[in-house]
Amino acid sequence: MRVIFAIAGVLALGSGAFAMDAARYGAPPGDLNAKLDRLVAAYPDFIASHDDKFLTLKDGRRFAISDGRSNKTFDEMVEHADIDDMFYADYVPAETAVAPGVNVDPGRVRFEPLFNAMYGDCDRGEVQPKMRSIAWLPKHHGGRVSITSANGVDKALEAVSAELDEMPDKFIKYLIPNSGTYNCRKIAGSSARSVHAWGAAIDINSAASDYWRWSKDGWHNRIPVEIARVFERHGFIWGGRWWHYDTMHFEYRPELLPAGGQ
Repeated sequence: MRVIFAIAGVLALGSGAFAMDAARYGAPPGDLNAKLDRLVAAYPDFIASHDDKFLTLKDGRRFAISDGRSNKTFDEMVEHADIDDMFYADYVPAETAVAPGVNVDPGRVRFEPLFNAMYGDCDRGEVQPKMRSIAWLPKHHGGRVSITSANGVDKALEAVSAELDEMPDKFIKYLIPNSGTYNCRKIAGSSARSVHAWGAAIDINSAASDYWRWSKDGWHNRIPVEIARVFERHGFIWGGRWWHYDTMHFEYRPELLPAGGQ
């Protein structure tokens, strides 16, 4: 997915505004085939293959890769995404945390039928049977969290926890208490479903975090990037790399990351 038409319509961050964006979204990226290859490789338990038009699941279901629209507003793309929309912006793991460009939210756009197929529909009670309780930073008495076992997300989060547990004490205040995992809900202010509704996300300590709806002054972040890099190495992306930032938020999206999250 790439932006195909843009009009300057963004107030400066210093003036305390978010985007008044006249860009249009929907055209597939030039490297879509490579991105679809990564999508298939990221979820081998569920996705069998793709061609130019369809993504095919192992149970035989097929999803159209494109809805044929290339004139979506940003909000329309978020709320009515197709598969290629998920790749409209590249997620770039890095050793620094910087403000992204306007409406650059890699991973925040999700094709919900695919995620329902993998993790279940929480409105139908399909997610909870896949949930597993794991220890969160046990050396620091972080309690337990519930996370989906689908796609090995539970094992990935256990690996994250083990690595974070060895970090210096100065990092622990950002991680304990955590602010939740599974929650059958939509994104605040949107009809699009949150990844928390599939049990594949965790929010770390909200008291030490920043969220775009809490401030109109542009991107803010207090979470050390060292924490984000641990998550990224295990297949999780960070909401601190979004224009609509959510710095407490991490979700399992290995298709958006290079091998090893590097």
